[in-house]
Amino acid sequence: MPKRKPNLILFGIDSLRRDHMSLHGYHRLTTPHIAEYAKGGVVFENLFSPSIPTTPAYASMFTGMDCFGTDVVALRHQGGLGGHVKTLAEVLGEHGYNTTCVGFSGNPSARGFQTYLDFAGWGSWEEGRSPKAENLNAVAIPELRRLAKEDAPFFLFLRHMDPHSPYLPPRPFERMFYAGDEFDPKNTSLEPVYAFKPFADYFRSWFPPGCTDKDYIIAQYDGAIAYMDAAIANLFTAIEALGIEEETLVVINSDHGETLHDHDCYYDHHGLYECTLIVPLIFRFPGRVPAGKRVADICHMKDVTPTILELLGIRTRIKFDGRSLAPLMHGQPRVMEPEMYLTEATWMRKHGWRTPEWKLIRALEPDFHFKPEVELYNLLKDPDELHNVADEEPAIVAMLTERMNAHIARREKQTGRRNPIFTNLNWHGHGGPFTSSQQAYDTLHIGSPKTAQQLQARDAGARRTLKELQTQRGARKL
Repeated sequence: MPKRKPNLILFGIDSLRRDHMSLHGYHRLTTPHIAEYAKGGVVFENLFSPSIPTTPAYASMFTGMDCFGTDVVALRHQGGLGGHVKTLAEVLGEHGYNTTCVGFSGNPSARGFQTYLDFAGWGSWEEGRSPKAENLNAVAIPELRRLAKEDAPFFLFLRHMDPHSPYLPPRPFERMFYAGDEFDPKNTSLEPVYAFKPFADYFRSWFPPGCTDKDYIIAQYDGAIAYMDAAIANLFTAIEALGIEEETLVVINSDHGETLHDHDCYYDHHGLYECTLIVPLIFRFPGRVPAGKRVADICHMKDVTPTILELLGIRTRIKFDGRSLAPLMHGQPRVMEPEMYLTEATWMRKHGWRTPEWKLIRALEPDFHFKPEVELYNLLKDPDELHNVADEEPAIVAMLTERMNAHIARREKQTGRRNPIFTNLNWHGHGGPFTSSQQAYDTLHIGSPKTAQQLQARDAGARRTLKELQTQRGARKL
């Protein structure tokens, strides 16, 4: 009997900032279990997710393509994923895999799984502290056990909703990194947050009533990471207990980072800044991936699927935009792509060009933060991107714009399609492009966690099987 193909477990940890992981040197001990687990594999220290947020990022992760290849740039992508691309779930399904997606039904980028399971992954202050990761475990661990008993190999994708907002980690994680007074009337650090009308109602739905301290909110984000890390250890233990470690590739990734109190993009994931673009990536596969290795080379989200397929020993005729990272794992040279094209269409429609030294951001519509049309940052002198030098360096702006436009023209010619950032004009769901920042500010609004959830996924009720609904009911009883 031929040996069964390896299994794949892919953790997609939504909104996880690489620089808030103790695995990557953060001063708070947020990810001790992931760090310990990562010692058995390879950690990539500079993985970029160039097209944010969720929908385009996962489209790239699951297809091995850039935004020109996926034709996806917007959170609210119109229609399904194009038929010109094949997802990782579809490829593995064709090779005899059982495929299950937990926590991501309804999103266009999650196409191709045989089974979709959901869990309670949002919450509000009124509902109380949110055990999101435990809710995921209650669904995922039984499904992992079921898949492990089958004769076929499996692909299990788990979309963690910690530390995605609302940041409501349960005790003791809510005060793990905070010992102050979050209601101090002398603290005014949250005043600009409450004054930002597009998001103010959403924040009030999960901030403690009367909270004044931004550091408390940031501590909640970090607490949500630590809570997720503790809960994910249960999944690591389950893999070991099932005796499938030696035959399972485990990948830990994130779709994008998070802006906390950075750049006025409060507690969300828009803005083409480093905190949003750089995400974690870990591969662990005993005997096939070396242990205890860290790779500093610049890599891209489009590299994830080609790497997975190579490690699983699956060949396809797909011409990926990305390239396998397997050579880097074994110390072999690989030509880097140090420059990259950036896009976002979440709450703002922008694109840009990043080199190791410079970051250019150009607005395609006026944004609701009233930011300048052109931003330029020297990443070597100003790694936190605090000083826009576009007016001081017009020649650099011109040079980077020319390189960006040349890349766009080249990729449009290669794909035979218009750059999707130019064609997704209803990215915000309110008609055509905004003509002023004030119009954007007055129009865009997120009022509740339910609204936020609806922005990321359509109603998937019609797609859920009776078995899936029963699983969810059982999870709610736990």
